[in-house]
Amino acid sequence: MLDQLLANSENLLYGIFGIVITIFLILDLGVFHKKPGKISQKDALQQSLFWVVVSIIFGGVIYFYYENPVPGVTPYESMLEFYSAYLTEKALSIDNIFVILLILRYFKVKDEYYHGILFWGILGAIIFRAIFIFVGALLISKAHWILYVFGVFLVYSGLKIFKDDEDMEIEPEKNPLIQLARKFFPISKGDMGGRFVIFKQGKLIFTPLFLVIILIESTDLIFAVDSIPAAFAITQNPFIIYTSNIFAVMGLRAMFFLLSNVLDKFYLLQKGLAIILIFIGAKMLVDIFSIHVPVIWSFSMILVVLIGSIILSLIFPKKPELVNN
Repeated sequence: MLDQLLANSENLLYGIFGIVITIFLILDLGVFHKKPGKISQKDALQQSLFWVVVSIIFGGVIYFYYENPVPGVTPYESMLEFYSAYLTEKALSIDNIFVILLILRYFKVKDEYYHGILFWGILGAIIFRAIFIFVGALLISKAHWILYVFGVFLVYSGLKIFKDDEDMEIEPEKNPLIQLARKFFPISKGDMGGRFVIFKQGKLIFTPLFLVIILIESTDLIFAVDSIPAAFAITQNPFIIYTSNIFAVMGLRAMFFLLSNVLDKFYLLQKGLAIILIFIGAKMLVDIFSIHVPVIWSFSMILVVLIGSIILSLIFPKKPELVNN
């Protein structure tokens, strides 16, 4: 039984992937961050680099040990699919970070509670994205035309993002999940030392930080509507989609602390993201005419657009808004 399991490279790599993620989640919350505390820029940079390196190594493992079940897909193409999906999710995470920051500021959450909130938010993302990805893969296996619907949606999303220059606003009190939580759960007024729930006079009371978690999870699901179809545009392999997606999500928290104060400097990343969505959506649609875009072209285009967006943002900094006297 064990020999059969190990003989399947996908099962083996799923096992390695699961062990790596589980170990670092336990170490993260159970060892390194037992008590609430603010994450320094230095720690955020080290953690970001760590997850990037781990992701690069995992891509190498895919190249050497993964036997792609899709006929005709070489180990080299499997690795590039992983990196392409990973980079796309990283790019999409920029908008996610901005919205999370708005939510935390709206609820006036103290900096030292950010880590715990983001930890549980990422844990939820791991679970919900697994459901989204494998349900999506099942639907596509039954009805291939769904891919073309994804393609149209991605092109539309890319055009909308490219044209939209307005500042993003959030209205948590209009979120239906927040409204339901306030209706059915008793909510305390204070943050209660960073806890999400407390017992008071024998009753279970939820804190405002619990509402923050709900809002962040629902926001991530909304962003997953873009990121998961984008991943399916790159590859239809659930293993590569899920592992690349989760590695990008695992690095999201560190990237949040690293970029939260400098997001405005990379203002052209949003335009770059729009271009990437339009490209991969179009790549999916031209398949209707049996036109295949090589994986290396997709990977190169995503990489060039991301790097170009960052460099152009620094060369041509955003002009400060004029204040009317």
